[in-house]
Amino acid sequence: MAMGAKTADEAGRGLAGAGGRRCARRDRVMRGLAAALALVWAVGCQAASARVTDGPPPGTTVSAPPPPSVMAPAAPMSAEREATPDPRTRPGLGTEWGEERDSPIRDVPFKRSDARHPLAETELRYDDERGVRGLAAYSAGRSAREHATSAAGGAISIWLQDGDSKPLDVVQTAGRTLVIGDAGQRYSIFLENHTAHRFEAVATVDGLDVINGKPGTLSNRGYLLLPYETLEIDGFRQSEQTVAAFRFGRVSNAYAAQVGPGRDIGVIGISFFGESGDIWTPWADGEVQRRATAHPFPADRPSDDRFAVPPWR
Repeated sequence: MAMGAKTADEAGRGLAGAGGRRCARRDRVMRGLAAALALVWAVGCQAASARVTDGPPPGTTVSAPPPPSVMAPAAPMSAEREATPDPRTRPGLGTEWGEERDSPIRDVPFKRSDARHPLAETELRYDDERGVRGLAAYSAGRSAREHATSAAGGAISIWLQDGDSKPLDVVQTAGRTLVIGDAGQRYSIFLENHTAHRFEAVATVDGLDVINGKPGTLSNRGYLLLPYETLEIDGFRQSEQTVAAFRFGRVSNAYAAQVGPGRDIGVIGISFFGESGDIWTPWADGEVQRRATAHPFPADRPSDDRFAVPPWR
């Protein structure tokens, strides 16, 4: 799949280039921001003149298959998968294949700085309030209720929002992020970029890639998160124009339980990849500490002159 010439609009955004991976992006206005996203099709990184052999054929739409009305015979499963209880007996929430929603996308190039290793990863585990209380107790940590979490040292904010544009409650406990939902509630995943850099976001819901509906892997391509913009991922992608909305429901009705064993129901994962040639490193704890303890008048910083002062002070 050779890269074609880009439009003037793409060139103006710095999206044109001889090499890179194909991405697809959708334009929409939300919350006063012109938010855009891009779906990366090809796995390989090839120059414009090279033929991409591991991406879809030209004109092919990669999307998640709808839940089958008649399930095909299941393939042999591992011992762990065989131990998964029948979804009909499991309490709590899963994510259903919801109603069709307009969600147009288009192609843009993006070449990862590291094809296999994301610069940041985050997980959100969801359930109804009773289930979240159980998860919090299982994690055995101190919990605080909020509305968002972050990744890459605070460079990216992540939250879930319902169909009425209200953020869902988040409980932070023992390093885990737990989201409280309600059965029948539609939700979207929101990512807000607080930097001047572009990132690729590869997302899964219940262990399934939100674009192709297959078991999640970092080799899948994702959506493009533009500088200082907010991206909404609102469903499993059906085509270049529509998605099937994310909607909380019974575990037995979850999309993952319809197309597989549903072992990973209840977790949302997002991995962020930096762009090749872009120099950016997430803040580490040491940098946060340096900024938190920065002194506006360093010559007046209290010290004991009777003893030698370490060079790092």
